[in-house]
Amino acid sequence: MQTTNKQSMKKALNEKDGFHVWWRLLRPHTLTASFIPVFIGSMAALLEKPLHIGLFLAMLIASILIQSATNMFNEYYDYVRGLDHEGSVGIGGTIVRDGVAPKTILNLALTFFGIAILLGIYISYASSWWVAVIGVIGMIIGYLYTGGPIPIAYTPFGELFSGVLMGTVIIGISYYIQTLTITLNVIYISIPVAIFIGAILMANNIRDLDNDKESGRHTLAILLGRKQAIQFLGLLFLIAYALTAIFIVNGILPRWSVITFLSMFKAFDVINKFQGKSEPIEMMPAMVATGQTNTIYGFLLGISLLLEKLI
Repeated sequence: MQTTNKQSMKKALNEKDGFHVWWRLLRPHTLTASFIPVFIGSMAALLEKPLHIGLFLAMLIASILIQSATNMFNEYYDYVRGLDHEGSVGIGGTIVRDGVAPKTILNLALTFFGIAILLGIYISYASSWWVAVIGVIGMIIGYLYTGGPIPIAYTPFGELFSGVLMGTVIIGISYYIQTLTITLNVIYISIPVAIFIGAILMANNIRDLDNDKESGRHTLAILLGRKQAIQFLGLLFLIAYALTAIFIVNGILPRWSVITFLSMFKAFDVINKFQGKSEPIEMMPAMVATGQTNTIYGFLLGISLLLEKLI
């Protein structure tokens, strides 16, 4: 009976076997939160000097590996704490539905961290060893996000930590390793990106609100309640676009950055897809649309910086 339930859930979520098991483990819809900040920080640096391709690629791969490892730690520790089960939505499902050994997931996450450390050593050697200090702090936070005695993801501060770390910090590092400087403008530019990244987690927590509440978590979505949390998500989008407009008017962002407002249609779609939904599987499209909003906004922002350089 248990096997039948697992297969029914896998079918409902369109989960396939083979390579797809490991692809889902990475939670690919979250990986744009690691690619986009590196792209934006590097394009901002390109306005100042030619891009060092080796550093760009190393930073990009390291960021993706850290994000992937964090997702694996999430999968492992949620299972160990008994929070994930075969009916859980929004997880890789590699342990509870595909039968992959938890120790395998943990070892793979540590391996990804190890490769990221090697890339970090190269980046630090080619730029500054201060990058290594920041990188170690970031990796510790990545582990503590779901590991440790009080996981950050289980508190109301998950959105803040994920947004600042994956948005502001990654953009800042990506810019710094190319220019060996950091400016207030780069920090300003990172704020809307950090908000969109935090919104991905907010959408995730809205979807998982009922299960998280039963599990004893205290996420921001739980504190606000589903209706208010959806409204707050809309407010986050509004603030991000308002800041973008202000930065364009003030010259912090180039005039080309108006193209980022094309992503507003997808942001509206997120809120519409959440309205009237109560079951996690019903809210999956809204969760996916939130990641797409981040991707479209971030990609267009990076392109606008590139256009400023080329035209």
